[in-house]
Amino acid sequence: MDKWNVYMNIKRLRKQGFTITQVARKLGISRNTVYKYMKKDPEEMALWMASSHKKSRKLDRYKEVILGWLEKHSDLTAAQIQDWLKEQYPDVKVGDSTVRMYVASLRDEYGISRTVPTRQYEAIPDPPMGQQAQVDFGTCKVRKGEKTTEIRLWFITFVLSHSRFKYVEWLDRPFTTKDVINAHERAFEYFGGMPKEIVYDQDILISVNENGGDIQLTEAFQGYVTYRKFKVHLCRKADPESKGKIENVVGYIKKNFAKHRPFYNLEKWNEKSLGWLERTANRNIHNTTKKRPIEVHQLEKEHLQSISFIQNNLSITRIVRKDNTIRFRSNRYSVPIGTYKPTEETTVYLTVTAEQELIIQKQSSSDIILARHPLSLDKGKLIQHRNHRRDWSKGIPEWIDKMSQQFEDSTQAYEYLEKVRQNYPRYIRDQLQIIENIRTNYPTTILTQALDLCMRKKLYSANDFRDVIQVLTQRNPQQLPSKDTFYTPPSIETQVHSSIKADTRPLDMYVSILKGDDESSCV
Repeated sequence: MDKWNVYMNIKRLRKQGFTITQVARKLGISRNTVYKYMKKDPEEMALWMASSHKKSRKLDRYKEVILGWLEKHSDLTAAQIQDWLKEQYPDVKVGDSTVRMYVASLRDEYGISRTVPTRQYEAIPDPPMGQQAQVDFGTCKVRKGEKTTEIRLWFITFVLSHSRFKYVEWLDRPFTTKDVINAHERAFEYFGGMPKEIVYDQDILISVNENGGDIQLTEAFQGYVTYRKFKVHLCRKADPESKGKIENVVGYIKKNFAKHRPFYNLEKWNEKSLGWLERTANRNIHNTTKKRPIEVHQLEKEHLQSISFIQNNLSITRIVRKDNTIRFRSNRYSVPIGTYKPTEETTVYLTVTAEQELIIQKQSSSDIILARHPLSLDKGKLIQHRNHRRDWSKGIPEWIDKMSQQFEDSTQAYEYLEKVRQNYPRYIRDQLQIIENIRTNYPTTILTQALDLCMRKKLYSANDFRDVIQVLTQRNPQQLPSKDTFYTPPSIETQVHSSIKADTRPLDMYVSILKGDDESSCV
């Protein structure tokens, strides 16, 4: 539509009552153009059109040259044409937008469409179950916590080509070949087996050279492939389409999981990533297969190669949480009280033995083991060693000294507690814990009486001290505590041993002691 027709149509539509916006929308022009034309009467419009026809454009002098280029190379971009003009005509001074608009007008005027060569693809059926997996790497920036600063994370992801069942693992630094091998082991365990073939891009962590089909892998990765005996399929350079399944997974991870998600620490990020896999990535219906990957995987798992995992040779790191536990495969495992340091980040190293035992060490190369736990196949469980519930960071001498200060006669109490320590060196913590519970639940007067009697009769045992307290309170009921601290409900761990009965002295013996009878029998 030429300018005069546009002008006449604007006048007609305005007379019919259409608004400026409606006129612009109907004619496919901007509102500014409507306003500009509305200000002109017919004579002014005719003069303006006549003057505009005579107006030349900056690139008109190069019109034939540009046309020749476009006719010979129809896929030339305006940026390339601008560069060629600068190369052949150094005096040309035009902006990017000027060249783009001029080239577009020439294409429109002479009907030269921009033809872009496209690659023809052929749909191929999915490989058989258990046949193939694809692997790729990715990186993205994420927001650190509630701050506006961003950090970069790296990830490796796997997908089974038949079921589209996925796995992903993250690091806050670039991957090493050892990291890649470790990730393969955890991916195979997550899949429930190993595929016969794995497709890779030409990455420096995996391959050295395609070598015309005689693939040269890095030394470390070649050793791993030789050990595991799976086939390596290496994509050609600049040919990402040959592993399109994993390319789609990389984009899916970035856009669906990582985008706008705050990062607090690597352990929690990987936990969230596994939750996303179970909840979304492997559960939602796949757009191509129209099936849920998690359901197809249940069938494909039977076709994967069964392998024995070599995790005992692989080092897995975890951060100790403030409740002195570490998270591993959706469970919590305890470490000794005091391992967590509030002033610094404490990293421990995990290994899984062939006997399915989780070993936690302070250093990967150290022989010092912090904890051993049977590996749990459940989720959301707390696996805790009974010794980890005690405060091993508290020294016995300091504990005795502090507890003795709570008695009326601190010197006598210190002497008594040291005697108990001599009698029960292996169980001194248990002994002190019993006395501590007694001390916090009985009045000072009765504690002093019991301590004095135990010292005179040489009853150097926490259980004796407790029994004497009970006898004294029976004789003086008004001094009974508000609640019986000796019959609290047993914990889950103590219930296991509830059927075991320890030998105890009858209370009559302590009554006779209080009366002064047969003192020697208690020595």
